[in-house]
Amino acid sequence: MMFSRGAKQSIEILCRRLNTPIHSRYGYSTQTCRENLVSKPNYVINHCALVRKYSSEASSPSDHMSLIKKLRERTSAPIKEVKSALIDCNWDLEAAQKELRKRGIVLASKKSSRTAAEGLLALAQNDTKAAVIELNCETDFVARNEIFQCLALSLAKLALSAESSGQVSGAFPVGLESLEDLKININHPKLNGETTVQNAIKEVAAMMGENVKLRRGFTMSMSAHGVMSTYLHTCPQPGLGRIAGILSLEVEDEKVCLDGVQRVGAELAMHVVASKPLVLTKELVSNDAVQNEREILKSQAESSGRPQAAIEKMVEGRLRKYFEEVVLMEQKFIVNDTINVKTLLSDLSKEVGSPVKIGNFLRMEVGEGLQRADAPEALAQAA
Repeated sequence: MMFSRGAKQSIEILCRRLNTPIHSRYGYSTQTCRENLVSKPNYVINHCALVRKYSSEASSPSDHMSLIKKLRERTSAPIKEVKSALIDCNWDLEAAQKELRKRGIVLASKKSSRTAAEGLLALAQNDTKAAVIELNCETDFVARNEIFQCLALSLAKLALSAESSGQVSGAFPVGLESLEDLKININHPKLNGETTVQNAIKEVAAMMGENVKLRRGFTMSMSAHGVMSTYLHTCPQPGLGRIAGILSLEVEDEKVCLDGVQRVGAELAMHVVASKPLVLTKELVSNDAVQNEREILKSQAESSGRPQAAIEKMVEGRLRKYFEEVVLMEQKFIVNDTINVKTLLSDLSKEVGSPVKIGNFLRMEVGEGLQRADAPEALAQAA
């Protein structure tokens, strides 16, 4: 009798507590459905039933772990964010993925002011044109991610195809605003579907949890007979690297075989990466730059206390050294430092039987001109 009275009291207490739905961490909610009969002024509880609403995806911890794994594979989002989104969406996988993307885009916009000085250069080319873009992120870890690399390669291909085929010979910056508005279809399981470049970058930033930014791009075209040579340094896969060298070699005679020209062009593109030339010929160095350098060299020479005639010779000698450092045609060839690039092209012209000249060249390096954050600051930002 005591047992039945205690059981009755427990059931009444349980029913009162369950008037409000309770959300369980095991993927279902429990609520009380009560049917009241009024025979007197007092209400009498006639029936109390517990109804459990299970989600369609999960009902046990093992199912939850499976869903977390699936959503993480789909989005590459941090596991903490994945679990939070699933819980908030009652372990509905599709709804959680949508919710995670919404959160990620907001998160990416909050991180857009952070320094992104790491990343990759992506290069695409055909016989007469090359395009290179710089896609930045905050850490080298993200730069090694296959999704980030896939996006960079897709952007380079888009930049190559987007530029006008009738563009004159030379190197030109890519219009980033117009490029970001273009449609892009990235061939990756986690980024399938057509979207704009701007949205694709935001989505990858959301997945990576870092600021991802398309910083700049250039295209180089040539209209003359010749070869377009490229070289990528620190190359994780074809078309990607941290330093890029692009160079066009133009041959006067269109009937000339280009095998030798291609060989030298590949070596010169590597030379551009290694030697960091600023201009093609001495005539392209500005008068102001020459005058400033001359004044600096003269001041250094005068401190030696030598006669004026000796000082003038020292200045001219050091000025030639300056041109060898910044002018491509005057630089020592890295493959054979007994000759300079000017002599190399002269020898190549004799070899192929027609004058060969450098049309244009371009060198790019990831993060150049950007101030990198110190390691402690970067770690604090990533936290």
